[in-house]
Amino acid sequence: MASMLANESMLLDCPVHAVVAGTALLQRAAALGSVIFVESGRVALGIAGVDGKLEHQLGVVEGPGWLEATAAVLDLPSAVDAVAETDVTVRRLPLSEFRSALGTCSAPEHSVLVDVARGHRQQTELAVSRLAKDAEARCAEWLLRHAESTDKGVCSVRLQQRKRLIAAQLGIAPETLSRVLRHLRERSLISGSGRVVNLVDPSGLRTLAGI
Repeated sequence: MASMLANESMLLDCPVHAVVAGTALLQRAAALGSVIFVESGRVALGIAGVDGKLEHQLGVVEGPGWLEATAAVLDLPSAVDAVAETDVTVRRLPLSEFRSALGTCSAPEHSVLVDVARGHRQQTELAVSRLAKDAEARCAEWLLRHAESTDKGVCSVRLQQRKRLIAAQLGIAPETLSRVLRHLRERSLISGSGRVVNLVDPSGLRTLAGI
């Protein structure tokens, strides 16, 4: 697809910029002035909080690859926030040059590209809308789904995966998961730390999860 979006020489004319981890590269709902090509490094996509850090993570772009090119193809604002997860190097292709490159595609190529972009955009917007379900609610639902009862009748969850992987399943950042678990403990809905989480109030968790 990259060859359909812009030819190699156009990218080579764009200077390489080094970006440190934690830098916001795209802002959700903001108009694009350029299209970013990630040469190396990893960029997380999702929804950022007021502090600029991702609270909900939808995916990752690992270079080399385009960053939210779908929005540029459809001439729409970015559907997600993008934050450098590691130090990255990028090239920024002016939007006018990007769209000019699209004009060199044949009619069938352009039609396929637009159809693919529309489908991807719809999936992204659906994923973003699902994140409207509060992070605590999704975490509560996950705990209930993975809970097991002991011989003593204690309901608990053994965290067999790293929190980073669990957070990815929930579509949130690892820091958000840690904060949510702390809030649930403070509300006496769960207890314990480390690898075992005890469900102190399963009924309260069901209410929170909306199930």
